[in-house]
Amino acid sequence: MSNTLEEPRLVRTGSHWGMWSAAVGNGRVLEARPFERDPDPSPIVAALPAMVHHATRIAQPMIRLDYLKRRERSDRSGRGRDPYVPVTWDAALDLLGAEIGRIRAQHGNEAFYPGSGWASAGRLHNPKTLMSRFFNAVGGSIDTVTNYSFGAASVIVPHIVGSMAPVVGPLASWAAIARHTRLFVAFGGIPLKNLQINQGGLGRHDARQWLARLREAGVAFAYFSPQKDDFGDFLGAEWIPLKPGTDTAVMLGMAHTLLSEGLLARAFLASHCVGFEAFEAYLLGRGDGRAKTADWAGGIAGVDPETIRRLARRAAADRTMLSASWSVQRAENGEQPFWTLMALAAMVGQIGLPGGGFGFGYGAINGLGGAHRAVPLPTMPAGKNPVRTVVPVARVTDMLLNPGAEYDFNGTRARYPDVRLMYWCGGNAFHQQQDINRLLRGWQKPETIVVAEAWWTPTARRADIVLPVTTTLERNDVGASAFDSFWFAMEKAIDPVGQARDEIAIFADLAARLGCEQAFTEGRDGGAWLEHIYMTAREVARAKGVELPAFDEFWARGYCEIAPPEAEHVPFAEFRRDRAAHPLRTPSGRIEIFSAKIAGFGYAGQPGHPVWIEPSEWLGAPGARAYPLHLLTNQPKARLHSQLDPGPVSRAAKIREREPILINPDDAAARNIRDGDVVRVFNARGACLAGARLAPTLMRGVVQMATGAWFDPVEPGSPGALDAHGNPNVLTRDVGTSPIAQSSTAQTCLVEVERYDAAPPALTILEAPAILRVGTA
Repeated sequence: MSNTLEEPRLVRTGSHWGMWSAAVGNGRVLEARPFERDPDPSPIVAALPAMVHHATRIAQPMIRLDYLKRRERSDRSGRGRDPYVPVTWDAALDLLGAEIGRIRAQHGNEAFYPGSGWASAGRLHNPKTLMSRFFNAVGGSIDTVTNYSFGAASVIVPHIVGSMAPVVGPLASWAAIARHTRLFVAFGGIPLKNLQINQGGLGRHDARQWLARLREAGVAFAYFSPQKDDFGDFLGAEWIPLKPGTDTAVMLGMAHTLLSEGLLARAFLASHCVGFEAFEAYLLGRGDGRAKTADWAGGIAGVDPETIRRLARRAAADRTMLSASWSVQRAENGEQPFWTLMALAAMVGQIGLPGGGFGFGYGAINGLGGAHRAVPLPTMPAGKNPVRTVVPVARVTDMLLNPGAEYDFNGTRARYPDVRLMYWCGGNAFHQQQDINRLLRGWQKPETIVVAEAWWTPTARRADIVLPVTTTLERNDVGASAFDSFWFAMEKAIDPVGQARDEIAIFADLAARLGCEQAFTEGRDGGAWLEHIYMTAREVARAKGVELPAFDEFWARGYCEIAPPEAEHVPFAEFRRDRAAHPLRTPSGRIEIFSAKIAGFGYAGQPGHPVWIEPSEWLGAPGARAYPLHLLTNQPKARLHSQLDPGPVSRAAKIREREPILINPDDAAARNIRDGDVVRVFNARGACLAGARLAPTLMRGVVQMATGAWFDPVEPGSPGALDAHGNPNVLTRDVGTSPIAQSSTAQTCLVEVERYDAAPPALTILEAPAILRVGTA
């Protein structure tokens, strides 16, 4: 910066990676400075200033050339190939408003599909909420159920224990674990990289400090995972490698040990659970002739049977917390490991005791395990959706390819709608969805695809109408999360880049064109709505005994802090103490080890209690001969999902501009692969390039790639083309977990890896796509 420029001013804001201050000068964001009270700030915030001004920012509204020329919209094959034409906002919104009106009149509101993702941390400018509010104002749209993070859990856990609290909190608090727990057994580990993030933003990254306190308090850790770095080395945890997808078998082996050695809590099973008898018969092999012993489990998972027996015995002897990461249920029959863990915890008999029982997702995000008051957050009301049709979110491609087809979901028989217009806002479908080449085929189905986005993401590049939106630094908002003690102001730091507009203003203008402006705005602009949602939440908090500052005081200070509850949280404590007075919201009011409701669904292979079901792709499958490596895809260290992938932090983690793939040195040597080589990763579904990183912390037969590299095929509109950048979802399976949840099965995936000796193709994703500079329409 020139010496003649004044000192940069600091503007308070926040993100998924924490609260921070933007140093602003000469109309640009120069630097990110972490919140002064954050003990362990994420380094990812350093990427935010560069991304605000990145070459991939969308400068103004754009319409795909062929879409603009062919008003009948008959040819959709140009998505991903065609150049874009810049247009004015009025032209774009006139065209879009007319298209929404036409489709509504000809096909009804069930023809609209709104798609979204994590988007920004702001509570007002939440794209999914604003998009839902808009479509509800024009008569409704299809909605989605479940999610990509814990979709299988969101269906199975309420069936068994009556709520989602064991997944989304409050979990047993770190303080209670430190005081009472002696053994913490984690399936999938507690990955420290995930502790950087929180969906609503956060003020304090304190999970690492809490884990250190647990270690100091004498808690012993053991974890089952194919990769050693799923736990911090400073915790001295026992790493137990296992074949991916075999967690259920190990849990069953532990359960059989408790049963066969007389260690199970029969009194708790009798008083607080139903259906153990059916599960007991299964463990003993009375139906299939195969007892689920530790030896049986060890043979499947590649784990020493004595380790399984030892941990089962210690769990029964000591106060034990059993945990599973969200990742283990993102696999074929992903409902089973969570169901089995709950049954195992019931057999141990410590559910409802301080520091005992079970919890899912420790380490999934920062804040799970923290102690926070249950205070309603500032929320923009979405309104009521008149359309009742819902689709499991991971079944988007099935929906597009098979309109009218029937499918099973959670005991119901449903039918896929016929989608004519997709409006994508705040998400990247070509990161979220598995089997991207299959998605490309489905992407040709809708007559119109609209993407509102700040950057030229892979999804924006495959839209018909592209609307540029502001980033969090170009508008005012408020950040807050149920998993953090801080609410924080997100102040506008700079004017919008190019012609970017806030989503709330875009939807208001669209609503005006469709005759429902009042229903959407209620006479408020963005500033009035911001104060309104804050003050509404403040009044509700006051009724719950939590006093928050008035809006002007909050905004001037930049944040407020809500004191945590004094008592340690113990899940199911009231249920354990008096189940008659505090029954679970299950059909029996108890923990349903056997669920008559699920058994009544009549799904093949789902008998109503936890079972081991061999995956179609795993290291024990016959298909492993053709594709002998199991691919794990997880949350990256240098970004959140695909957010900020073109930024400097994510780029610095690449190898020769490609996403890294971790591979065991022995597997690499067998393929003549050296550290730093570009490799081709492939299976029957697709192929991508990656940069090899040798990792002795990874068990043999397993490779690992982070999700989120921006999809960059060498032939942009052709399904099956080589992805040059390293997006692993060209390889993953797009099949539902089971008819129970129909969720993501990304972790059930076999591949092969070979050295790529040709010159790697240049990336195109880091610049804007082809734009015809022929004036505006």
